[in-house]
Amino acid sequence: MVDLDWKAKMVSSDLPNKSPKISTKLHISIPIIPFRGVSNTSPIPASNSSCSAYEHCFRLPELRKIWDRKEFPDWKTESILKPALQALEITFRFISMVLSDARPYSNRREWTRRIESLTASQIELIAIIIEDEAEDSTTRGTAPIVDLSSSNGVLVRDGSYAEVWKVPGETTVVNKTSESSLLPRLATWQTSEDVAQKILYSIECEMRRCPYTLGLGEPNLSGKPSLAYDAVCRPNEIHALKKSPYDHINNHENQSVYNTHQILEAWIHVAKQIIQRLTERIESKEFPKAANDCYLVERIWKLLAEIEDLHLMMDPDDFLRLKNQLQMRSPDETAPICFRSRELVEITKSCKELKHKVPAILGVEVDPKGGPRIQEAAMRLYSEKKEFEKVYLLQAFQAIEGALKRFFYAYKQLLVVVMGSLEAKGNGVAVTSESCDSLTQLFLEPTYFPSLDAAKTFLGESWSHQQHKGTERRSRRER
Repeated sequence: MVDLDWKAKMVSSDLPNKSPKISTKLHISIPIIPFRGVSNTSPIPASNSSCSAYEHCFRLPELRKIWDRKEFPDWKTESILKPALQALEITFRFISMVLSDARPYSNRREWTRRIESLTASQIELIAIIIEDEAEDSTTRGTAPIVDLSSSNGVLVRDGSYAEVWKVPGETTVVNKTSESSLLPRLATWQTSEDVAQKILYSIECEMRRCPYTLGLGEPNLSGKPSLAYDAVCRPNEIHALKKSPYDHINNHENQSVYNTHQILEAWIHVAKQIIQRLTERIESKEFPKAANDCYLVERIWKLLAEIEDLHLMMDPDDFLRLKNQLQMRSPDETAPICFRSRELVEITKSCKELKHKVPAILGVEVDPKGGPRIQEAAMRLYSEKKEFEKVYLLQAFQAIEGALKRFFYAYKQLLVVVMGSLEAKGNGVAVTSESCDSLTQLFLEPTYFPSLDAAKTFLGESWSHQQHKGTERRSRRER
């Protein structure tokens, strides 16, 4: 049994140094590296005026009214799935804009690949949300669907196209296609036909494990019922907001930035709703479901980075001219542009606050004297392999931390590439070893879960110590 002796700065053995025997205690020196300027603090949003200007620029108040409107009281997943589907619909609009770009210097080939990849990532996340909905007994079967496979061939044309065909076994299948979505129209346009078909096949593949499909014109080879897409997503309402308040600015990248940030904010809103559900599930001790939510949040952080990377495709001269036309940076504003998104700051804080859930999950209280009570409980949990659903959840916590820090690191590099290093340093404020800008603090600050980090460190060292002892025994026997 390995004995772990804790002290404030170093863990050391109580045995005298002259003892010829191999110590059964674990020696680990933890060096303290002085790095001033990095602290474990939450991000601070930009000024109210900057945040309000940002929201007005992308018409976020109007979008949030659509996201927050409850139209299906019995469907708990509506607040999560609706903004996700609307982000996907805005992406279809973005595809149309990209493929209509007549500028000879636009990199249409890479634009197409990037936006295809982004669409596929969103479809994958939507499918995961629907799969989780089907696995939860409280949400299963509550989604508004249109099941026409049992309609005996009677079709009701209520605003959607319908296609009747038969599968082996003489089963009649009615495939319903949204009439309001842009995707079916993209499939009929020669310029976008290949892109649209690829998206439709992505939907077909990703929705295979789901109880229903999206109803956007995908093949639906298994004859599943379709989601009432037009009733849930409201494509007409979304596309009514396609014009920016600054649409009078003669700059093609204006619409690129506008669509990119509407998609970004929709998924940030999805993450906010999932984090709220995650917190409720932890409090009710539904740890496996909470772990699923955590991994969803991790994937959304990765998706947000992919959305932000679309800025790399914008023409440098047009984008920087647009930045000045929109007056995106005021002289007295030093906060990064991403901190103008109030909900991004909010989900960042919420993810960091998950550290306060660790003691309750482990079933211990925080030692007021600063002892290793939580760490020891985590070590027992990892080594005993009994309550594996708790291990899933704690691992998912740290997965969120990694994805969050990668997002802000990538965002800082993006600022350097798109706007120059001066912008990345916060309006010209030099970054030194004594003081870090707010973005750098977010990805360089200490771990949010120090007890879990220490538990893994000591558990790993204990296995190394036992391996060393076994090697020494074998060496003595061989002599």
